[in-house]
Amino acid sequence: MTTSPTPLALTVLALLHYEPLHPYGMQRLIKQWGKDQVVNVSQRASLYRTIDRLCAGGLIAVRETGRDQSYPERTVYELTDRGRQVARQWLDEMLAEPKQEYPQFPAALSHLPVATPQEALQALERRAGRVAQTRAELEADLAAHDVPRAVMLETEYLHAVAAAEERWLRTVIEDLRTGVLTWSREELLGSKTFSA
Repeated sequence: MTTSPTPLALTVLALLHYEPLHPYGMQRLIKQWGKDQVVNVSQRASLYRTIDRLCAGGLIAVRETGRDQSYPERTVYELTDRGRQVARQWLDEMLAEPKQEYPQFPAALSHLPVATPQEALQALERRAGRVAQTRAELEADLAAHDVPRAVMLETEYLHAVAAAEERWLRTVIEDLRTGVLTWSREELLGSKTFSA
């Protein structure tokens, strides 16, 4: 069975690189270490599905199943030798090879003329405010942690991306405010872009 490299699958393999864990421990560490900024673990079911796929692919294995009186039965997983090799391969690929991803924001931007320039301005101003807040939170997070830089690289990256997006949004907002960027339905329908 081929297991596809996903951010969550890589994260599970990386966590098990350090020590055997049960799923609850994995989810707790992901949140505790701030990895939930880059890996979606809000639905525990997706973590369990990923673990099942990694097990079926021979990348992780059950180390033990135990029961503590105060907790339900817990299955502890460990990384296999094959899992260790695959994790390093996935890490190399994800670091070195840019992938075409399809986030919502660029898709929405590609249809901006569906809104009026004023509606677009209002929506982008709201986004700029939220991005500025995210940037400030990431800045505070970076300043608050006295850990090796390698542990916070994803936060550093997210901060840089948020800062760049905030700068770009401010220029687009200014162009919308001053009328440098504008459009109309008639103008769009008359353009060669929309001609049949």
